[in-house]
Amino acid sequence: MFNIRKTLRVLPLVPGFILVSLLGAPAYAEKMDDDLFTLVKIDQLEYRYQDGNDLLVWEGQGRIGDDENKLTLKTEGEYVRNEENFENAEVQFLYQRLISDFFDAQIGIRHDIKPDPSRTFGVIGINGLAPQWFETDASLFVSTKGDASLRLEAEYDILFTQRLVLEPSAELNIAFSDDEETGVGSGLSNVELGLRLRYEIVREVAPYIGINWERKVGRTADFASEEGEDSNVFSVVAGVRIFF
Repeated sequence: MFNIRKTLRVLPLVPGFILVSLLGAPAYAEKMDDDLFTLVKIDQLEYRYQDGNDLLVWEGQGRIGDDENKLTLKTEGEYVRNEENFENAEVQFLYQRLISDFFDAQIGIRHDIKPDPSRTFGVIGINGLAPQWFETDASLFVSTKGDASLRLEAEYDILFTQRLVLEPSAELNIAFSDDEETGVGSGLSNVELGLRLRYEIVREVAPYIGINWERKVGRTADFASEEGEDSNVFSVVAGVRIFF
């Protein structure tokens, strides 16, 4: 008999198998179709210096497909160094379809391994290049509990030279209902702004330094206050961006 709880428990293992497949795919893809490509990109692998609560942070994706159709694995999370514990960790497995010269539509699943209790979501979204070459990503999430939320992301590259690049970024998260178990309140839940200056030693490797600011607002800030957490966090960051 089909057991949905057992199925949801194995979801965190799926991205690992997918990533192994993506990393091993280039030779196989070359044999099958010259138009098939793979990409592994780690946008952020960084250390965030905060007031006594430093974080290790990652954000990246793996992709396989052609110009029109792609399978994408995304992952991001935060590890609290002093507590030796993951604060956030999520994975997404998406199918992407080209819908215009500059935008892809996305559909798939997201699983939050942390915070506890874990959550699984359906995902529908769009990503690509907006006018003035802003890289944008908008995703609607609906959990298995019926809670819906929206995530909006944007970033932009300012080239000082061909190697030295300044990247401002912004992220907004909006929830349409309370989820007290995970500390998310309805309405605008948090805002995150970043500014990173990277130097591309080679195109595939770029160390960077920068700053990051995150603010929890509304009901989410209230939940954080009840747990004794800071809702306004400023960080100095150092890390590396890698892709291959």
